[in-house]
Amino acid sequence: MDKFMQEAILEAKKGLLEGGIPIGSVLVKDGVIIGRGRNKRVQLNDPVIHAEIDCLMNAGRIGVYKNTILYSTLMPCYLCAGASVQFGIKKVIAGEDETFSGAREFMESHGIEVINLNLMECKDIMKEFIEKNPKLWFEDIGEL
Repeated sequence: MDKFMQEAILEAKKGLLEGGIPIGSVLVKDGVIIGRGRNKRVQLNDPVIHAEIDCLMNAGRIGVYKNTILYSTLMPCYLCAGASVQFGIKKVIAGEDETFSGAREFMESHGIEVINLNLMECKDIMKEFIEKNPKLWFEDIGEL
């Protein structure tokens, strides 16, 4: 498995241990992780701290994003896809899109290359979480 996706999965697992939703993300530039994050909606009581947003915040202002790759354990939603478009990220790699199809077409329509790795580990983490926390999951995706 890609070493950067492994790091995103570690972020997801950290989030789960903190009582949050197990979605993780890393931002890579020139083969180096420059930001990492996890969904912290529960931990921080903040509805917009998705994994990708936390990752971008932790990367800080880097100026130009066109040479970066955003990894996420789950296909990004429209909020996170919008951030990717806004900052000019050209490639997004998702661990899976079976649990949540996200905004793949939106990103692609804005010139972002989207790759779905379809990883069983990412699916299993989400499946187990959703079975134990369905209300929290449906809140996260806006389907309560």
